Amino acid sequence: MNKLMTVCASALLVASCGGGSSSNDNGNSGGDGGFGAQCSVNDQKQRFLDYMRDDYFWVEAIPSNVNLANYADIYAVLEGIRSSDDRFSFVLTEQEYQDRYVNAQYAGFGFSTRVVNNSRVFVNYTFDDSPAANAGISRADEITAIDGVSVATLLANGTYNDALGGPEVGIARELTWRKPNGDEFTDVLTKVEVETNTVLASDVLTVDNKQVGYYVLNSFINRTGNDLNSAYNQFTGVDELVIDVRYNGGGLTRYANQAGAQAAGNNVIGETFVRYLFNSQNQNQNNTELFQLYDGVRQLNLDRVYVLTTAASCSSSELIINSLKPFVDVVVIGSRTCGKPVGQIPEQICDKRTFVVNFETVNANNEGRYFDGLPVNCAATDTLVGDWGDPADPLLATASFHITNGACPANLASSQQAQAQQQALEARGPRIIDQWRQEF
Repeated sequence: MNKLMTVCASALLVASCGGGSSSNDNGNSGGDGGFGAQCSVNDQKQRFLDYMRDDYFWVEAIPSNVNLANYADIYAVLEGIRSSDDRFSFVLTEQEYQDRYVNAQYAGFGFSTRVVNNSRVFVNYTFDDSPAANAGISRADEITAIDGVSVATLLANGTYNDALGGPEVGIARELTWRKPNGDEFTDVLTKVEVETNTVLASDVLTVDNKQVGYYVLNSFINRTGNDLNSAYNQFTGVDELVIDVRYNGGGLTRYANQAGAQAAGNNVIGETFVRYLFNSQNQNQNNTELFQLYDGVRQLNLDRVYVLTTAASCSSSELIINSLKPFVDVVVIGSRTCGKPVGQIPEQICDKRTFVVNFETVNANNEGRYFDGLPVNCAATDTLVGDWGDPADPLLATASFHITNGACPANLASSQQAQAQQQALEARGPRIIDQWRQEF
């Protein structure tokens, strides 16, 4: 499981969020890139501390005296000196970075899950052409057994993750799952290198005689530009647009820019997308990025955009909302976002890529610092009812109601099961690696 990836920036195209590079190459963003004489554990720890003292956004929070002998490696150094405000920094191996960011793949079955009430497991999504998708597993299905052992038993024993096996191609497991209508299936799935398509679904829906473009954007990595084009190519002449980022933990800011520019088009292109603000020692790096299409081709020129969110919507997902708001009407539906108005520029130290927070982001109106998350216009609970685009999906149904009536529906009390599913989602951490850790 544990497929790692993140959000970041290159020297000029800063990323927002969690790690990675804004560019489309495999170049290093820092460090000597080698694994030789300067790469002992002690050297790595010292280089990492020096880097933190120069570039960490909360540099004032680093203790003046740090005894590196107290820390086993740079992972431990980060945990020992990070600011109490920092929920976001992390470290990847170079291989993890290349797999998830550059190559967009991991060894697995190809599905993401949530654990509800510590006794049940439901599927949030599957990746195209993965073993899970090819077996017929889809969003809202419940995984009930692994190799004949009930999921409830595995969860109670703390062996659920182990039962699914490690991230190695060729591992096979017999899975049993139940559809929302009660139908059950059992099949043997074998792990492969799963390609992580970043647009999970796209369609044109009819709502109140209007044509509504709808797509699910799950991450921002190197392949996202082309994935966005595939979605927007379907949306010629649409009256409204719904961007679903409910599980999107962030990624490269350039693709948040592209998504917003393709949606709002001439209303925003050439205007301020984001301002990047660095620590007190690096004010000379502060810069402004304008809205632009990047890899985008089709633009819609809409003056209103709907965005579906949950507490798992982080970083670059939040940038779409915050950056569009000064220029077009953004209707946010679901629940408050995770609250990550800061980002990282990855630094290579030997065989590691460090993703420590380097900067904060503000929009054209200098609005940012939403560490408590961005609020919604209409509240709705992310309850699993069916596959993507199901009209009964609470978030999508609320968007449809607003498109039809220009207002939010009455806020009905959620069922106990819906509340449990929402709590399971909110328990996910705010880093993109927390998103990967729910993917198997």
